Amino acid sequence: MANYEKMGVLFKLALDLQATSEGLSLKDIQERCGGSRRTAERMRNALLDIFPSIEEVETGERIKRWRLPRQKELYNLTSFSSEELATFKTAIDVLAQNNLQDKADLLKGIETKLRSIIEYLNQKNMNKIEPDAEGLMKAEGLVLPPGPRIELNKEILSTLQEAILACKHIKMVYQSKSTKRVHTYTIIPYGFLYGPRDHYLVAQHSDGYGNGKAHTYSLQNIKSIKILYDTYFDSSKFDLNEYAQESFGAFHEKPFEVEWLFTAEAAAEAKNFIFHPQQEMIENDDGTLTVKFKAGGRLEMDWFLYTWGDGVKVIKPKDWYTKSKIVKTKK
Repeated sequence: MANYEKMGVLFKLALDLQATSEGLSLKDIQERCGGSRRTAERMRNALLDIFPSIEEVETGERIKRWRLPRQKELYNLTSFSSEELATFKTAIDVLAQNNLQDKADLLKGIETKLRSIIEYLNQKNMNKIEPDAEGLMKAEGLVLPPGPRIELNKEILSTLQEAILACKHIKMVYQSKSTKRVHTYTIIPYGFLYGPRDHYLVAQHSDGYGNGKAHTYSLQNIKSIKILYDTYFDSSKFDLNEYAQESFGAFHEKPFEVEWLFTAEAAAEAKNFIFHPQQEMIENDDGTLTVKFKAGGRLEMDWFLYTWGDGVKVIKPKDWYTKSKIVKTKK
């Protein structure tokens, strides 16, 4: 790596150390910057030489963490571009138009705080933002075409978020999508999975029902929520990202081997897609493209494959066309 690239990585790490209140561990540094643990140690030591004010954070854990108190010098080196601010507007519009207004409001709050900081830095001559930022933000405005959206209960969402952040069990009244029967569950809420057709709560039954496995619950079918404040769960024992990667889309089911074959005509476009984080792409000699991965979510795969028409063929599972609910209707 060239010296200027190393400087860029160190500078970014310094900003990360300044932005965190709980501190970064050596493992965190590895994940952000890549390389071995020894490389992470060298980077930490290099920053200690540059910023002697770096302090070790007392967390009560065995893992050591470090952070960098606010440095005027770093503010002087940090600038915000019009494009960066415009990205906030685009992201807020996308969230709002996908009926994720709670997330849009949170991001809007962050943007407001950031603009306040930028104004302060401008007054102190510590940051110069391009004067056409507002115009660029208007130009970056994203308008999505009209279509069906999921209507979610904001009060239920807010209560769920509170329970997840506080690591509290909840009592939930839920209506089954298939039987329409109403049930009351005591569950451990881990997080949300947002899909194009439905949004889900990922949770586990508090009493171990279902072999202690996590389940997904449609957010629009949750009728009421009550936080059980005298309870607690350890969120570190469940990896939401790992759970999500077992599925194609948001709906969760047992993973299976998937293999799709795209025609030579469709291959050029298909190469631009990440169908699954752990996918394998094989460019065949005849110009076709093979995509392989392991995940559940047969129905959502059906919906997606339907949009490709005759440009794709399912090789695995072999029984796809006999069990498909969507692809069969194309005939």
